[in-house]
Amino acid sequence: MKNGVMMQYFEWYLSHQPHLWKVLKEDAKHLKNIGISAVWMPPAFKGIGGKQDVGYGVYDVYDLGEFDAKGTICTKYGTKDEYLEAIQTLHDEGIDVYCDIVLNHKMGADANEVIKAHEVSQTNKNQIIGDEETIEVATIFNFPSRHDKYSDFHWNYKHFSGIDYDIITKSGKTFLFQDKEWNKEVDDENGNFDYLMGADVDFSVLEVVEEMKKWGNWYYDITKLDGVRLDAVKHISASFYKDWLKNLRNYSRRDLFAVGEYWHGELNHLLNYLNEVDYQLSLFDVPLHYHFHEISHANGNYDMSKIFEGTLVKASPHHAVTFVDNHDTQPSQGLQSWVEDWFKPLAYALILLRQEGYPCVFYGDYYGIEYSHIESKRTLLDQLLYLRNHYAIGSQDDYLDDYNIIGWVRNKEEQPLICIMSDSEGGTKKMFVGKKYEGMIFEDVYCHKSDVMIDSDGFGLFECSSGNLSIYMVKGEFQWN
Repeated sequence: MKNGVMMQYFEWYLSHQPHLWKVLKEDAKHLKNIGISAVWMPPAFKGIGGKQDVGYGVYDVYDLGEFDAKGTICTKYGTKDEYLEAIQTLHDEGIDVYCDIVLNHKMGADANEVIKAHEVSQTNKNQIIGDEETIEVATIFNFPSRHDKYSDFHWNYKHFSGIDYDIITKSGKTFLFQDKEWNKEVDDENGNFDYLMGADVDFSVLEVVEEMKKWGNWYYDITKLDGVRLDAVKHISASFYKDWLKNLRNYSRRDLFAVGEYWHGELNHLLNYLNEVDYQLSLFDVPLHYHFHEISHANGNYDMSKIFEGTLVKASPHHAVTFVDNHDTQPSQGLQSWVEDWFKPLAYALILLRQEGYPCVFYGDYYGIEYSHIESKRTLLDQLLYLRNHYAIGSQDDYLDDYNIIGWVRNKEEQPLICIMSDSEGGTKKMFVGKKYEGMIFEDVYCHKSDVMIDSDGFGLFECSSGNLSIYMVKGEFQWN
């Protein structure tokens, strides 16, 4: 796609009123107008928390706000009909829909079972602690309110590997079920990072895998989705999603987009996963996010020339979804690593105005986060999105050669766009735009610094102020209201 941009259309602390699906439906035309080409919608299925569940405490993936379960018919975001109406409206506007898929675990069981299990170490899940125990676990999922509509598959302990709570002793330990082992091809943190939360789905069970494939096909038929955001892929066998995506693409007869959430700050873990899945999906560029976070707290003591070192967007740009923040990194969340406000313009320029990567704009940045008193950056993002869609096109020459001041030039053969930024003291950088621009004046359309005249060799001495961003274009070319 030409300069595609996705928006993550939710943040953690949204109220369940008004229903987000209704809000999104009304917002679809605006999103199209500002240059959003795809929307990542939050998990649409019923969670253990009912209408307060953000969507990751998965109970029933077939309940999209249709059945009276967990104290509610609607999910946090609305009813099934509202969900499908929002998708249809987005499609009518030419916007792709990416659905959030959460298959790693289940929570909120309908009944319990008494089984045998072993406690495992919290720091090394491969290490069994003590003797076999008899525990009571919440592992029966028969979805009584759904009455087997869409699927008659019922879950029990045989379909899971482990759990983190024994009802008998009220013990919050991690237990591996009798005759089970953790799934392979997962991240190696804590020895084996198969277990994340709830009743951990065992992807080595054939009937589980087949049910997941059937559900994926059903979900496509219901939504006509254009892509998927896959949650917690580091906790799921790589071979599962490799096979699941192949099945879904064959079924839909479409090359559906897919991006996985593999939360790791080290590039080699991301590249290893991409290799394991034969590069059948993209990943969020977590290392780049952590660079942004570090810079925003470094008081100018960060080497900006290394901004892309060790990032996915540099190593494999066609498989990198770049982002500044998301629902997990926002304040008060477990992975909190919020990028400070002063650096947000620079960070978004680094993902929106460059050639590499597929950028994702966060709802919490665009609309603000009331819970954390974070203000909207809508004006900034509207301008950068406009620049991306109309001017950040074509070739790119990088000037990532200074500790504090970096820049790049886009599309110097037609309508040049020059970006320069500093995380510390301001200054200038000499950059080439083309000899045909000799004597022409370039203006700063973002920060309104002094105009720049291009010399006889096609170079300009471009300026930015301390801790800020400047964007230069031919004077009079860019009109922004």
